[in-house]
Amino acid sequence: MSVRRLAEVQPASFEFTPDNRAWADKQIQKYPLGRQASAIIPLLWQAQKQNGYWLPKPAIEKVAEQLGMPFIRALEIATFYTMFNLEPVGKFYIQMCGTTPCMLQGSDSIKTVLERRVGPPHKVTADGLFSWIEVECLGACCNAPMVQINDDYYEDLTSENFEKLLNDLAAGRREVKTGSQIGRVTSEPVGGLTTLTELWGKDGRSGPGRLPKAEAEPDHAAAADEKAYQDAQPGAEAPLHTQMSQSQKQRTGRPESSVAGTGTRTERPVEGEGKKADDAAQASTPPSKHTP
Repeated sequence: MSVRRLAEVQPASFEFTPDNRAWADKQIQKYPLGRQASAIIPLLWQAQKQNGYWLPKPAIEKVAEQLGMPFIRALEIATFYTMFNLEPVGKFYIQMCGTTPCMLQGSDSIKTVLERRVGPPHKVTADGLFSWIEVECLGACCNAPMVQINDDYYEDLTSENFEKLLNDLAAGRREVKTGSQIGRVTSEPVGGLTTLTELWGKDGRSGPGRLPKAEAEPDHAAAADEKAYQDAQPGAEAPLHTQMSQSQKQRTGRPESSVAGTGTRTERPVEGEGKKADDAAQASTPPSKHTP
């Protein structure tokens, strides 16, 4: 990994907006007292988003101050993770995947468009709209080649549709389409589905198993059941043999009608061993000063 340094030109100061400050306070509250520094990555990320997708030194200092940690520790994190941009980027920050699947599918033509249209990597265009870098795999290999622009993926790119995409972004058009640029649904074959068409339909949309709407209502009943189940589990303060026994039940538990119950595999009970381990641990623990 190349050496990462802060930009030479820095703003004089940084302050979270009231909304972002309230958001940051909620993130900090997720961690126990004395462990606030665990919130540093989401806070740095929010500071970067507020500051036009790059992270200046005053923002790193402000986050370190808010979390009560030395500035050098915050700087170590900001300079280690490449998700943090240490220099100004364009309004549309393009990360082009250049690893093997994308390269085999034609990412070199996407790079050619970027070099001609935007310039070399890390350079911000004169109008402030675009900058780009080449990155490692972004996990959309089925729809290669692809780029990430700010928070969105754009897949199945060609030099032609990528050029149009840049034109639409520059013109401020709202109908810019994220995801596949050739109409694919998720990572289905280019010519349409060839299996499970009775479930999804040939087009991946018309079958009875079609994808749920993005605005579907959350399943509050299922969430409540899951919370009740989790609340019923023994906590870390429970005796070790109780925790191990519960874990054993979870590994072997199955519905009464399950065919998995007809096998011959057995599990060795662990309660006895766990009880011994728990007794040994308690015996080696010095008595508390508050014990009467």
